[in-house]
Amino acid sequence: MSDNKPAASKVADADMPIYGGLGMTFMQFPLLSSWQNSQAEVIVSGVPYDMSTSGRSGARFGPEGVRSASINLVWEGARWPWQFALDDHLKVEDSGNVLFKHGEPQTLVDNLEAHIDKVLAAGKTALTFGGDHFITLPILRAYAKKYGPFAVVHFDAHTDTYSGGTKYDHGTLFHHAVTEGLIDVEHSIQIGIRTAYDYENHPFEVLDAAWVNEHGAKATLERINQRVGDKQVYVSFDIDGLDPAVAPGTGTPVQAGLTVDTCLKVIRGLRGHDLIGMDVVEVAPAYDHADITSLAGATLALEYLYVLAANKGAGTDYLTK
Repeated sequence: MSDNKPAASKVADADMPIYGGLGMTFMQFPLLSSWQNSQAEVIVSGVPYDMSTSGRSGARFGPEGVRSASINLVWEGARWPWQFALDDHLKVEDSGNVLFKHGEPQTLVDNLEAHIDKVLAAGKTALTFGGDHFITLPILRAYAKKYGPFAVVHFDAHTDTYSGGTKYDHGTLFHHAVTEGLIDVEHSIQIGIRTAYDYENHPFEVLDAAWVNEHGAKATLERINQRVGDKQVYVSFDIDGLDPAVAPGTGTPVQAGLTVDTCLKVIRGLRGHDLIGMDVVEVAPAYDHADITSLAGATLALEYLYVLAANKGAGTDYLTK
């Protein structure tokens, strides 16, 4: 009787990135093949991680969902209402997914921070797709090493400033970011909040969802401009900032949220600010309908890229009248 043992290549491998495979790139942008030869100004990355979620799991499939949904936006060429084609003015490459050992969240923290370090050291900026919102904390740490404290414009249903969570928790990331001195809280603002927080000692200005829905994008932008001033700005967009009627595919949905139209207008209105990075997190395609949440995430990210191109002086008339 044979006593053959499994070949080494057949045994379980904790280093194998089960959810790390790349099906397609965002917006069919070129896949980053060489850091040394890359001409990209923006690097897209996926982080298929959701071990820090307190609600429904599934955001590990967010990068795949957003990239897949972006195919619906490729055919336009020049996206309405912009007057130019993005590819003519901004070079973007997709670096694939950040890999880590499943079941070991510290490897995600270490690998993601090192990856963003590499992006910034190469003179590029990051557009990152989560994954749950905890992924923003290692990103902010990398950014703070290069820029020092900077302003954050944060879209969310939750403030994520809760101090009672665990070490790896998508509801505590901004508590840690403040405690570690990563961001300039006096110039940061949270938009779309509609869950409880410490109203007396909260470090950020908050424009809750009811206020934004009542006053609209123009008034929201005025408040953002006043708060941010001339600081460098990082944008963090938790997809549950949107109303679950338009974004059901997320782990912690909260009713009475923002519309995609309002958020697009606000992001578009950030033109002129010194934007240094963005993440779109908490897209969980398993709870989606007809990919509308993934499409919302892809659309918001694409709008941000158009703003970066406009900041470079793309075209002469950026918006339709």
